[in-house]
Amino acid sequence: MYNYRNVYDPQTGFMRGRKPNGKWTKKFNPFAWGGPYTEGNAWHWEWSVFHDMQGLINLLGGPANFTSKLDSVFTLPSTVDIGTHHKPIHEMTEMVAAGMGQYAHGNQPIQHMPYLYTYGGQPWKTQQHVREVMRKLYNATENGYPGDEDQGQTSSWYVLSAMGLYSVCPGTDQYVVGSPAFPKATLTLENGQQFTIEAKDNSPRNVYIQSATLNGQLYTHHWLTYGDLTKGGKLTFRMTDTPALDRGLSPADAPFSLSKK
Repeated sequence: MYNYRNVYDPQTGFMRGRKPNGKWTKKFNPFAWGGPYTEGNAWHWEWSVFHDMQGLINLLGGPANFTSKLDSVFTLPSTVDIGTHHKPIHEMTEMVAAGMGQYAHGNQPIQHMPYLYTYGGQPWKTQQHVREVMRKLYNATENGYPGDEDQGQTSSWYVLSAMGLYSVCPGTDQYVVGSPAFPKATLTLENGQQFTIEAKDNSPRNVYIQSATLNGQLYTHHWLTYGDLTKGGKLTFRMTDTPALDRGLSPADAPFSLSKK
């Protein structure tokens, strides 16, 4: 579970491939697709430490470096180096067409990445980016689907995210909180219970969570457990157009991670 540390290269700041003798593969280029990176590049596979995001934060030198690198994924140009591929593959063209830097939502390896700001103490950026992805890359036309549908992943990303939740690490019982797309959604569960997610003052502009309550009690965590859902109840958000920079910043408010700060 900590083996990811062995493929992290502190000199480049990326996960890299190693040769059988343990040496790094040569001619490293974080924009190059293929080689050790399946259907992606180093910018995409940097974030695949679902169970130990705090450990990755520590490797990268702390929350400020971590969130800055997340920012770079969106602000870099949509440069494609075909790398070991003989020609561009559709995942490359989908990333370029999306126009969101190196964020390649059309393929699964990086789809969880917008939620990682929450682990780094900047949950408002998660809220902004997930709403932008939903608005920009999904719609109800023949062009409203951003890429691969491997076993329902790309559509389930939207369904969960539109409710305001996402299972970054499915091996835990937590859903990470994002930004709900609708004013109200009700889940009718197999046990007969209902769980309602209400987003007051929600709008295309009001993407930030100002405050939240769970069953009437103030709720600052950026995660919700499966047990919370199955018991039934109501999660209420108050939405605004301004980031709540001081909300939910205690260690207990961050989602699960094996490592601690």
